[in-house]
Amino acid sequence: MEDFIIIGQISKTHGIKGEVKVLPLTANVNRFKNLKTVFIDYIEKRVLGCKFQSKRIVLKIEGIDTIEEAEKYKNKYLYIRRKDAIKLSEGEFYVADIIDCSVYEENGKELGKVYDVIETGSNDVYWIKGSKDKKELLIPALKTIVQKIDIENKKIIIKPVKEWME
Repeated sequence: MEDFIIIGQISKTHGIKGEVKVLPLTANVNRFKNLKTVFIDYIEKRVLGCKFQSKRIVLKIEGIDTIEEAEKYKNKYLYIRRKDAIKLSEGEFYVADIIDCSVYEENGKELGKVYDVIETGSNDVYWIKGSKDKKELLIPALKTIVQKIDIENKKIIIKPVKEWME
């Protein structure tokens, strides 16, 4: 497992004093209120201020004091240490842990690896890219379909596709 977890992505500048707008990539946006430090390019930076604005977070980050400096950080990801991440409930997983898991049907047939997790609002969908035949598959992350997730071994077991696709 990764030592760091992505919590947001800097989308653009805000104002002329080096603040940046952040697209939250976490289910709990309130975590930004108490954020003391973040990592950008794996360099630790102190968070000096936080404001909420519509669907974005505005952060004042140590060492970014002008609009020109803020421009250099556009599209960069904000990371935190895994040990500082919000504790998850039983059966919940970080997207970063799901990505690259191999997906198998209960009968052992390998379908590919999780390329991305799409958040739809009602449930997540695992985007699977096949390793051999290059087929892609979208799998709803529902308890009725996903039978087992083994993060340690990077393995997900699902019901056979023919059973739930009909």
